[in-house]
Amino acid sequence: MLDREGPNPVYKQIADAIAVRIRSGDLPEGSPIPSEADLVEEYRIARTTARRVARELRDQGLAFTVQGEGTFVGQPGSPRGQRKIPRYQEIATEVAERIRSGELPPNRPIPSEQGLIDQYGVSKVTARQAVQRLREEGWVFTVPHRGTYANEKEKWPK
Repeated sequence: MLDREGPNPVYKQIADAIAVRIRSGDLPEGSPIPSEADLVEEYRIARTTARRVARELRDQGLAFTVQGEGTFVGQPGSPRGQRKIPRYQEIATEVAERIRSGELPPNRPIPSEQGLIDQYGVSKVTARQAVQRLREEGWVFTVPHRGTYANEKEKWPK
């Protein structure tokens, strides 16, 4: 239970709880720590507070972060277990399915970067990676200063 009124900052309390799990072996070396989105949901905290949790664990030498993949138990360069599928790939797959099903019709905008951030509870980097993947695969195209749009069926990946 978090003490939101006490002298110990909330991010430190959460980091301490995760550190206990690491030291007990519940989170072994290489395993991912809970994502920012998971921490936000579980503890009802702001995303910036969740980021401070990861920073605190790194500062304690208990974890390291790989951009686009997450934060893992151990030191940088340690072998790590990958999350099932990187979050940006999950998002790209879901948006591609919405395009395929017709929910997002051709030449109509897909959710904005901010829309993806809000809908999936991810960082700006993760949202951008998802859109980049959709663009690389041919599901979408981007018009500078206008937005990103679903491609026509002929341009979809085979």
